[in-house]
Amino acid sequence: MTGRTHVLRADLSAGTVERERVPERWRRRYLGGKGLGARYLYSELDPDADPLGAANVLAFCVGPLSGSLPGETRYAAVTKSPLTGLFLDSYAGGTFPERLAGSLEDCLALLVTGASDEPVRIELENGEGRIRPSAEWGADTVDAAAAHPDSAVACIGPAGEAEVRYATIASDAGEHHAGRGGAGAVMGAKGLKAVIARGDPAKPPSDELARLREEYAERYADADTGRWQAAGETLESIDFADEVGALATEGWRKGTFEGTDAVGIDAAREASVGRENPDDPVPGGFRIETDDGETVPRGATQMTLGAGLGVDDFDAVAALGGCCDRLGIDVISAGNAVAWLARASERGAVDAAIEFGDPEAARAVIRRLAGVSATDSASEPADDIATDSASDSAADPVENLDPAVIETLRLGVEAAADRFGVDGIPTVKSMELPAYDPRAAVGMALAYATSDRGGCHRRARPIEREVFGAWSDADRIEAVIAAQNARSLSWSLVADDFAGETLRGEDGVAFLRALSNATGLAYPTTAAELDETGERIWTLVRLFNAREGADRAADALPDVLTEPIADGPAAGSRIDPDEFAALLDGYYRARGWGRDGLPTRETLDRLGLADVRDPDTPVGTPFANASE
Repeated sequence: MTGRTHVLRADLSAGTVERERVPERWRRRYLGGKGLGARYLYSELDPDADPLGAANVLAFCVGPLSGSLPGETRYAAVTKSPLTGLFLDSYAGGTFPERLAGSLEDCLALLVTGASDEPVRIELENGEGRIRPSAEWGADTVDAAAAHPDSAVACIGPAGEAEVRYATIASDAGEHHAGRGGAGAVMGAKGLKAVIARGDPAKPPSDELARLREEYAERYADADTGRWQAAGETLESIDFADEVGALATEGWRKGTFEGTDAVGIDAAREASVGRENPDDPVPGGFRIETDDGETVPRGATQMTLGAGLGVDDFDAVAALGGCCDRLGIDVISAGNAVAWLARASERGAVDAAIEFGDPEAARAVIRRLAGVSATDSASEPADDIATDSASDSAADPVENLDPAVIETLRLGVEAAADRFGVDGIPTVKSMELPAYDPRAAVGMALAYATSDRGGCHRRARPIEREVFGAWSDADRIEAVIAAQNARSLSWSLVADDFAGETLRGEDGVAFLRALSNATGLAYPTTAAELDETGERIWTLVRLFNAREGADRAADALPDVLTEPIADGPAAGSRIDPDEFAALLDGYYRARGWGRDGLPTRETLDRLGLADVRDPDTPVGTPFANASE
């Protein structure tokens, strides 16, 4: 094997797919996945490029070790977000990334540019791609995948076709999603219904890598994280958040949920008909049967569609998650949109019969957001949440709702709050926060504020440790930066989120050295080089966002977080604006950025980014002294 040294570039405007070699320096310094995707976006996009325009780049990226790493193979969808207007990287696992990596062969990514006048799909096999007409436009994610039974499919549903700013890219018939930030809307705007991977799954290119993978997988299964993942995976998150008083409930009005036991991990185990990968040491998510078919809920499903909407029936919550999966819409953003509408309805700002605790109303709103009638069964089978009669006004709780409300909510909660004057649902960089309330753990507030793709808990999740100890600001800063750098590295290797946790150290060095032995290609060879690679990639994304106008102001927290939590163990907790400003200063100083939140020239020199930065990208002014 010669290693992954190329990309495929599909120009939908021209109808062509061509191979091109990745610059050697890019491959070594950014690896693949997030890093390489960020390097292409920074190089090729002009500032202020329309995320839904033909010029935007959508990259389906794998990593140099895809097929060789333990845990679930994943891919990265990298683009400019239509929700935030900033950098977006979103990830999904399952069968599709295994076969995507195999289909790409010696390529690290499929880069999609341009836009087609008619719906198309891209077929990948043997390191080559073909653009073909798509007859599945209008189908949901399950039916679109079923049209290609012998292939692995990543596709959009009605939400992506409607260019909802938080539409997902669904794979494995909706079981997995590149979810947050609207990569699915970018596909819809380009007229791209699906990417079809026809190749066999990628495999380790040497016996040495196969041995390392097996040894690591055995160690991981016996480690604390491996045992946690096998026992309940992220479905335990709602139980944890409720216990510590950090569970955003009923539109962020409370910190605990009385119905947690009804929708938590024990309820999931009871309802489950099996696991995703039952024969693996780490068996994956829980399979749940609903009237719409099988669904695999993740932690965000119960937290956002359960506690966040005040729904305390597990079957109803799972069905709402399955509805989002089929329509191709992000569960966190969609759940927050419904919660915003319920709060707006309570205040009389909109005319809608939407209340917390009503899954029928939530489902009707989600379908409308995705561009599907609340009662139309064309895109998914009827179920026990759906009502029977389209002529009965009770069948459509949003029947009288001004269409402008739904149209605005499709742009995101922030847009709706600005237009209709109803706040209370927090966003950062225009992205709705997940249900970990940062008022219960200030380190989580720092993680949200500095997240490169908007309000996201996956860049860093210090809340899992902070709530059990007395943390200083220095502890919070260290934890957030370490996690952000480590995950930038992991997501550039495109490793499993959990099994890949230690790859920034000697384990990562061992895998990359074995890859070098197998391919003759050079990669970072020390743990220090890997750490610097993660920091370089995080800083490159900051340059991309800075060029789009994001600076310290973009890292601001919404006013609602300065109000105290009303109940539970964290009652009275709030974010103090002055204290948080000092925390943010400390974070910037530790990163080698200026008070304005921009990397300084000295930091860019240290990370080898000085010659990468273009003249349109501002740089930071260093702090005058250590005490400033």
